[in-house]
Amino acid sequence: MNTQNKWGAPWLRAVPLALVAGAAGFSTLGAAKNPIAAPRAQASNTAVSEKIPQGMAVATLGGGCFWSMEALYKRVKGVRSATPGYAGGTLANPTYEQVGSGQTGHAESLNIVYDPKVVSYSELVEILLTVLDPTTLNRQGADVGTNYRSVIFTRNAQEKKAAQSVIRKVNAEKIWKAPIVTQVAPIAAFYRAEDYHQNYYDTHQQLPYCQAVIVPKIEKLKAKFRDQLK
Repeated sequence: MNTQNKWGAPWLRAVPLALVAGAAGFSTLGAAKNPIAAPRAQASNTAVSEKIPQGMAVATLGGGCFWSMEALYKRVKGVRSATPGYAGGTLANPTYEQVGSGQTGHAESLNIVYDPKVVSYSELVEILLTVLDPTTLNRQGADVGTNYRSVIFTRNAQEKKAAQSVIRKVNAEKIWKAPIVTQVAPIAAFYRAEDYHQNYYDTHQQLPYCQAVIVPKIEKLKAKFRDQLK
């Protein structure tokens, strides 16, 4: 979701060409990222407080486009909220354009508030490593750059141990043809993304990008984790 993608056009996302070409007359160079005139700059985002409702827990994961991640995790039982944002970098209060430049170290990420009595941290990680491709370094499909890296941000030794265990499990199951390259890294801060990124799929389902890229991931989630969905 770079503001400047490999085609050189601002606010475009590269998608499978055949799918885009057949979608409402869109150019084969990419799909409109947002048909609404998205602001090119907004006030800097502030760090999200770690205060969470009693009995809930929080997980922060990165796996490419946070539009897709939000659409997936909102459908999982036990997930109270799923907030797109930025984590893993050095710049405080980053904007979307700054993150998209690849110079901040931040990855598009999702802050997940969940009920551990309903869904475990390990199950959330397994969804990340099973539905989204964890084998391509700094890439998820057509989205390329360190801001699209697959990463599990941990808050304590228990989460780190759980994340590493799930990585070994998924590698052993040979779900993917290549080994997992997902990072496991401690989190320093999570910054909520701009308002126009929140609830993006559910309010823009008709867009070619959503249909071509996000819908297949939701279908994969349904096929592999049906019993865990709302």
